[in-house]
Amino acid sequence: MTLTRTQSRLSHLRTRMAQTGTDLVALGPSSHMAWLSDVHPHGDERPVMLLVSQSYAGFLMPSLNSAAARQSTDLPFHMWRDDEGPESALNALLHDCGATGPDLMVVLDETMRTDFALRLLDAMDAPRRRFTDDTVGLLRASKDADEFDAIKAAHLLNDTAVKAAFDALAQGVTEREIEAVIHAQYKANGATLEFCSVCFGASGAFPHHYSGDTKLTADTAILIDTGCRLNGYPSDMTRCGFFGTPTPAYQEVFDVVERAVQAALAAAKPGVRACDIDKAARDVITDAGYGDKFLHRTGHGLGIDIHEPPYIAANSDVVLAQGNVFSIEPGVYLSGDFGVRLEEIVILRETGAEIFSEMPRDMVVKAN
Repeated sequence: MTLTRTQSRLSHLRTRMAQTGTDLVALGPSSHMAWLSDVHPHGDERPVMLLVSQSYAGFLMPSLNSAAARQSTDLPFHMWRDDEGPESALNALLHDCGATGPDLMVVLDETMRTDFALRLLDAMDAPRRRFTDDTVGLLRASKDADEFDAIKAAHLLNDTAVKAAFDALAQGVTEREIEAVIHAQYKANGATLEFCSVCFGASGAFPHHYSGDTKLTADTAILIDTGCRLNGYPSDMTRCGFFGTPTPAYQEVFDVVERAVQAALAAAKPGVRACDIDKAARDVITDAGYGDKFLHRTGHGLGIDIHEPPYIAANSDVVLAQGNVFSIEPGVYLSGDFGVRLEEIVILRETGAEIFSEMPRDMVVKAN
């Protein structure tokens, strides 16, 4: 019989648990839980956990949520009601997991509510603990074929939306109105808006600008950074252009950032450290005289979460592997004038980085 996705991922997780000396993995209502079990429980103050040992996997589940959660999993539930509290059900779940001895090593979901985590640790006998970096997190960082297909589909839709946004540029249109064009494209194709930053002129000098009421005027730089969520996975891409005739200063910065993207793409191979990819992009920008204008890391991982490991940063010695998905997005930000950031999401193949988007990074020039 073919293993279900949950069974397959549980098997891989248990292998990692054995390799890392982990006795118990505890996940809260998070993307970790969704990745492992396909369960997306309502997150509130009622404790919900998925506990995994070598011999057992089961949920601490409020009875209020059990019917909805049961549609997504056949793993056992240890249910509790509001009038009785979760203590008895949690103790029974720990017993079934064989997690009742002293000094056990517990991996905690780093995104779990603190009160959930403390409740679990208090119910155990002097456990040791760490987070999911070398277990669930490591496994999630390597995307399988189904995940690739989902991320690819989200990016192809994103390409369509960004092209529509640039086509809609006109004198007097606002950033919010262009964002609405993007949102409409997502909605018409069954996706939701994950985020959107439309930047006219000096707005682009803020890396995390929120689309506002700034109106487009002649001879203005454009930066659009946006992403949708389709079938559970997000997209993320930044493209830049100019409304009117690009100034020499803008053309120079655009060319520097494009060279930085190309350098990072060339450096991105399995076995390379994340910091070395960051350095490849940063050296290009620094050598061009804009090093102090590159204000952030070169990239972030992408999967169920739009930001997740691995992070492509100067302080990261993480060695990248086939199947890792992450952004390459160097930028130069000139306060009061404009910003240029060009972003691709890539997956590491044996021979290097494969880009998800099929929209060229060329400067989009629109006549006034």
